[in-house]
Amino acid sequence: MPGFVLLVRDRRDADPAMRVGFTVTKKIGNAVVRNRMKRRLRALARELLPTAGHAGADHVLIGRDGGVERDYGLLRAELTKALAKIGRNPEGASRPPRGKPKR
Repeated sequence: MPGFVLLVRDRRDADPAMRVGFTVTKKIGNAVVRNRMKRRLRALARELLPTAGHAGADHVLIGRDGGVERDYGLLRAELTKALAKIGRNPEGASRPPRGKPKR
């Protein structure tokens, strides 16, 4: 998504609790900008993960450049779309490896 990257990994244990992590690199901006982006990501997670998140999984939201300037409604729609996309692939959103197959 343009404002963030969402990573979801099923822990495959008996604990149904969702865990959430946030990260914003220094490439995004100074501490004020990074903290502002993390606050926006936390607000999104509080709002959407209880209903659309995946139980027993770790969710990591990585802030991208330009995420601070994006409209909050757009970020919400993007996270909803990303969680729905992950929901279609419940095996931890694994993809086939890229590149040439190893021999």
